[in-house]
Amino acid sequence: MLTLHYYPSNASITPHILLEEMGVAFELKLVDRTQDAHKSAAYLKLNPNGLIPVLIDDDYAPPLVLYETAAICLYLADKFPEKNLAPRVGTVERAQFYKWLIWLSNTLQPALITYFYPDRYVNARNAADATSAAAQVKASAQQRICAMLKQLDDQLETSAAQGGEWLLGRQFSVVDIYAFMLGRWTRVFEGAPPATQKASNAEAWAHLAPFMHRVLARGAVQRVVAKEALKLPYI
Repeated sequence: MLTLHYYPSNASITPHILLEEMGVAFELKLVDRTQDAHKSAAYLKLNPNGLIPVLIDDDYAPPLVLYETAAICLYLADKFPEKNLAPRVGTVERAQFYKWLIWLSNTLQPALITYFYPDRYVNARNAADATSAAAQVKASAQQRICAMLKQLDDQLETSAAQGGEWLLGRQFSVVDIYAFMLGRWTRVFEGAPPATQKASNAEAWAHLAPFMHRVLARGAVQRVVAKEALKLPYI
């Protein structure tokens, strides 16, 4: 049995949607961040970084314990290749899949983490200086994210020109779920977009916005919305 340790709307939402898309049996285990459960001794044995998600597969002895969202998604895609949520290994399409998965997890996601937790990147002598510096870090992160959203929008425009609805063309895959998760995180962006960008969040882009709605409309995503009791706005 697969068990996904999750918290609503956290990075665990990507493997949660993926498991629903696959239609395989799995259990959800809430890691209650409001009670610092992710910092408990028991959870730190699963993930010493204290981050969510963790996937456990007890088909093995001892059970396989995985953390890092991208690693979990790659594992599930390879464990259930018949679900066709990743291109076949050894193909050009698989190479593009790797590129977008790593870009999403290593480029866009860290920029979003900087936006949400700017104080982690500030070392100031007093509270006033810290607040000012954190605001600058946050604004800078938003500007970088806007450029990354354009990159996603451009890719979707290229895909549409070739008759595809998804990042890799006609095949819905893990990278679409990952992009949806990160795109929905931008719904909280505040203020006008930087002067060099035409839009500040995923909903404002010509190709990215309808993509977000296409993913949201999928049955698996709607089931996750219900199970995690997500609140409006969803994207």
